[in-house]
Amino acid sequence: MRVIFAGTPAVAVPALAAVAASRHDLVAVVTRPDAPAGRGRGLVRSPVGAWADERGIEVLTPARPREPEFLDRLRELAPDCAPVVAYGALVPPVALEIPRHGWVNLHFSLLPAWRGAAPVQHAVLHGDELTGASVFQLEEGLDTGPVYGTLTDEIRPADTSGDLLERLAHSGAGLLVAVLDALEDGTARAEPQPADGVSLAPKLTVEDARVRWGDPAFAVDRRIRACTPAPGPWTTFRGDRVKLGPVTPAPDAPDLKPGELLVEKARVLAGTATVPVRLGEVRAAGKRAMPATDWARGVRVGAGEEFA
Repeated sequence: MRVIFAGTPAVAVPALAAVAASRHDLVAVVTRPDAPAGRGRGLVRSPVGAWADERGIEVLTPARPREPEFLDRLRELAPDCAPVVAYGALVPPVALEIPRHGWVNLHFSLLPAWRGAAPVQHAVLHGDELTGASVFQLEEGLDTGPVYGTLTDEIRPADTSGDLLERLAHSGAGLLVAVLDALEDGTARAEPQPADGVSLAPKLTVEDARVRWGDPAFAVDRRIRACTPAPGPWTTFRGDRVKLGPVTPAPDAPDLKPGELLVEKARVLAGTATVPVRLGEVRAAGKRAMPATDWARGVRVGAGEEFA
């Protein structure tokens, strides 16, 4: 089949590479326009766009996918199908109708669970034990289309969102190609999503990433892992913001008030509503990340000082 791939961030690149290496003819990619990045705020190509540039593949960057120029070029390219991974823009019905097999989306959850922009983060945040990926037919609703196929993956006790998303990006790439193959062979079957079990996964904000020391240790652990690497878990110390790496519940530790710090020889502890947690890395504003013990020595944490 002739295919056009739509995606933007690095997590979409494994699927893009898999599609390019498949039996299908990748004729172009669609990605979000170049965006300001870095200290100089210069325009930077998306990871998907940069990957295609390096291989001489045509890159389309409409500000909005309903632009007449983009729709005209899409018709000229005449794709049979448009696989999508984390494109980041709403595809209008007029564009959805152009490919013969429509647009098929690789989504990182077991639909209808966690429809939305941050399915992996919400699965970790809410303590799910099992997640996965789904390939479904894109339609006007938010991740509501019928599903062609799924795969499952266990959420491991130390998984951050970054860890889990990396695994699903690679395993999901194979699932997406398998669905494209089935569409071409005429063997693909899309099943409507069940009405029960729907949950929503909006993008996590910086405020969502603030650690809530009044929560139980397991919830503190989940929030920090869910927000790693983005938007980045944080708290405040002496009125300044510090970012935190993953923590470990420490049931053997002395009782501490929520947020209270205790510096021991080989570890730094912070209190929660239940048992304390052992801090991993700490990064103060403008500083590099460092082991919590090095950070505590550098700032000279005093008795009874707290995160807030």
